[in-house]
Amino acid sequence: MSKLTHIGADGEARMVDVSPKDETVRVGVASGRVTMQPETLALILAGDAKKGDVLGTARIAGIMAAKRTHELIPLCHPLALSQVAVELEPDPALPGVRVRATVKVTGKTGVEMEALTAVSVACLTIYDMVKAVDRFMTIEGVGMDEKSGGKSGDWKRPAPTQGQA
Repeated sequence: MSKLTHIGADGEARMVDVSPKDETVRVGVASGRVTMQPETLALILAGDAKKGDVLGTARIAGIMAAKRTHELIPLCHPLALSQVAVELEPDPALPGVRVRATVKVTGKTGVEMEALTAVSVACLTIYDMVKAVDRFMTIEGVGMDEKSGGKSGDWKRPAPTQGQA
């Protein structure tokens, strides 16, 4: 494991100085899912949720959250994001909705936290909008799928093996 960059020599939390780093194109991709009763997914797909368009609202919430990550996560740098895309894929096999966020910036630090925040808030929004009909939904598997750019280079999560979601 490498040294923790957010902890100073005195053990205090600190914001990392990224000024010496090169600006590069950086991309982060994260995903997660919301599992629910089949009837809840059918309600979402039919557009019959009392609070409105669940998937459209979750997409916008995820995009907005990525842009405000530095306000939510201590020590994150504010970034001028060049792209935030949130994809929501209904999956009857779960049953539920798979959420994937791709975040891009040209900058001195990565966008992993922005991608994770986008996915988390999109999932929370889905939960909020239909919790009245399904209190047993779960938010699962939120994590980074891949990142590119920067000094540490590219990284991609290995494909799941048989039986993994």
